Amino acid sequence: MTTVDVDLPASSAGLALGAACDHLIGLRSPQGWWKGELQTNVTMDAEDLLLREFLGIRGEQDTAEAARWIRAEQRADGTWANFHGAPPDLSTTVEAYAALRLAGDPPEAPHMRAAAAYVLRSGGIEATRVFTRVWLALFGLWRWEDLPALPPELVYLPPWFPLNVYDWGCWARQTIVPLTIVRAHRPVRPLPFGLDELRAGRPVRRKARTGRAAAFAALDHVLRRYERAPFKGARRAALRRAAEWIVARQEPDGSWGGIQPPWVYSLIALNLSGYDVDHPVMRRGIQGLDRFTIRDGKGRRLEACQSPVWDTALAVNALLDAGVPADDPVIVQAADWLIGEEVKGPGDWAVRRPGLPPGGWAFEFDNDGYPDTDDTAEVVLALRRTRRPGGREAVDRGVRWMAGMVSRDGGFAAFDADNTRELIRRLPFCDFGAVIDPPSADVTAHVVEALAHEGYTRTRLMRRAVVWLLKAQEADGSWFGRWGANHVYGTGAVVPALVAAGVRPESACVRRAVAWLRDHQNEDGGWGEDLRSYDDPAWIGRGASTASQTAWALLALLAAGDRSEAVDRGVRWLVETQRPDGTWDEPYFTGTGFPGDFYINYHLYRLVFPITALGRYLSARERDGALAAAGGDDHLAAREGDGVLAAREGDGAP
Repeated sequence: MTTVDVDLPASSAGLALGAACDHLIGLRSPQGWWKGELQTNVTMDAEDLLLREFLGIRGEQDTAEAARWIRAEQRADGTWANFHGAPPDLSTTVEAYAALRLAGDPPEAPHMRAAAAYVLRSGGIEATRVFTRVWLALFGLWRWEDLPALPPELVYLPPWFPLNVYDWGCWARQTIVPLTIVRAHRPVRPLPFGLDELRAGRPVRRKARTGRAAAFAALDHVLRRYERAPFKGARRAALRRAAEWIVARQEPDGSWGGIQPPWVYSLIALNLSGYDVDHPVMRRGIQGLDRFTIRDGKGRRLEACQSPVWDTALAVNALLDAGVPADDPVIVQAADWLIGEEVKGPGDWAVRRPGLPPGGWAFEFDNDGYPDTDDTAEVVLALRRTRRPGGREAVDRGVRWMAGMVSRDGGFAAFDADNTRELIRRLPFCDFGAVIDPPSADVTAHVVEALAHEGYTRTRLMRRAVVWLLKAQEADGSWFGRWGANHVYGTGAVVPALVAAGVRPESACVRRAVAWLRDHQNEDGGWGEDLRSYDDPAWIGRGASTASQTAWALLALLAAGDRSEAVDRGVRWLVETQRPDGTWDEPYFTGTGFPGDFYINYHLYRLVFPITALGRYLSARERDGALAAAGGDDHLAAREGDGVLAAREGDGAP
C-alpha cells in the first residue's frame, strides 16, 4: 500500500464538514424535505415514449426531449448500459433503439447502425429479456404466443397457496397483476415501422431445464394451451377482479407504489380493461408522471422512483451527527414533515401479519400501501433525537410495526415478512430482477440499530436478529449489500448495528470486518465497489473510490473503535476530493434496485453519508482527546475497547 501523509488536522475535516452541511441545507425544499435525483437508465424514458404511443397521447415535444436524452446517454460503441462504466446491456439497447425509431431516427443513421450492430452481435431481439419482448409485442414486433404464460386467474389463489400474488415481492406483485391482464388481452397496436434490422434470425435461447425448472417449463406449456381456450366465465371474472385490485392500489398522486414498473403496466392494463385515458383513474395516473419528470438542458428524463422520506431522514441524521442542534429550525421543519408522512393505514404487508397495527414510513411522497422497515428504521433514528410534538407517538407506532415485521428466521426484509418462497424464481416469466423480498443483512442491520436505541437490546427479538446477522457474515468477513453496492454497503451497515446492539468491538466478527475493509481500501485512501460485484466475485470490494462508499467504510471502522491509518486516509480522501461547493462528484452508481439487473445513482448519497462520517470522525477525535487529557497514555487502551462509538451522542439511547 502506498504510504501517504495521514497527519490530518481536525480543522481540515471540520472545514469540509461545514461546507458540506451548508450545501446540504441549501438543497432543502421550502417544505423542509430533501430529495436528490434518483438516476437509473434510459429504459425509463424509452418505455415512457412507448407507453404514450400505446395510449395515443405521445406528443412531439415530449418525444423530442426524451430522444435527446436517450441519444446523449448512448456510448461511443453505439450501446446503452445500466450504470456508469457498465458493460453494454442488450435489452436496454433494444428499448432505446425502438424509442429512437419512434422519435424518427432512421436506421441508416450512424448511431442507429452502431446500436443495431451490437444487438445483432449479441443475439438480436431474440436474446432480450421477457419484459423487453412484452413491450415489443404490444406493437406487433413480437408474437404474444412466444411469451411465457401469465393467467389472470392467479388473483384467485389464496395467500397460502404456492405462486399466489403475495408470494411475489411487492414491486413484482404490483407489476405482475397488471401484466396478467395485458397477457390475456394480447393487444397489438402497430407502429409504422418494423425492427427486422434487429433480428438475428435464430431461435430464442432457452437454458437447459432439469428438475423443477423442467416442471415449470411444462406448467408454462399447459397454461399457454389453456390461454388459447380459457373458461370464459372464469377468465372474465379474473380480469375484472385483477382490474379492481389495481384500482384499489392507486396512490393519491396517481402512481402505483411510487415506482415506474407497476405504474406503466397498470395504465396499460386498465386501458385494455375499458378505462379511457380521460377516466379519472387514468388521468390521475398519466398526470402523476409529470412529478417524476426532469427537464433540463440535457433533455427530458424520468425517475424510476423518488426518495424524499429516505433522503430527508438521512439528511436529518447527518446534520445531527455533524453537530447541528436538534432544535435548529432546519431540523425542526424536517422532523415535522417526517411526522406528517407516517403511514397509518394497512397495506399488503398485512396479508402475512394480519394482527399487526399499522405504522412506519414509506420511501416516496405517496406510497401508503407499502411502508418499509428500512425507511422506518432511519426515520426512527432521526425523530427520536428531535423530540418534536407527536414524534414520540409516531416513533412508538413505527417501532411496533417494524418489530412486528420480523421474519421467521429472525431477519428483516424491506417490505414484507416471510416473502421467501423460491418457487417464484423458477417461472419462465422471471428472467429479470428480484421477484421476492427475503431478509437481507443491510435492512436487518438498520432495524437492529434503530431497535437498539429504542431499548430492545436485551430482548429475544434483538438476540435473534443479531444471530441472523452473524450467520450472514461472509467467509471473508464482509456482509452482502442488497440495496446498496455491495459488500462495502452491507459491512458499513452491519458493524455499527452490531456495536449498538452490544457486540464488543474486539469480538472476532467485528475484527474480521475491520480487516476486510482495511484490505480493500484503495491506494488513494478511498473505498469503492463496482456493481459488477453482484455477478462477478472478482469485483467484490473493488472499484473506483466514491464519496458514499468511502463514508460507509468509515462508519464501520469508527463504530469498531478503529483508529488506524486507514481511517485518517479515508477522511483525507474525502477532504481532498470535496468540490468547492461542498459536495462531491459521484458519477458511479452505488444504489441497488435489483442485484445484477437494475441500479441507482442516488444523487444525495454523495453528500449525506460523508457528512455523517466526518461528523462521527470529529466526535471520536474529540472523545479521544478528552480521554487522553484525563488518563494520559492509558487512553490508547480505552480507544480499542470503546463500544459506543456508533451511538449518536445526545439521543438519550439506553
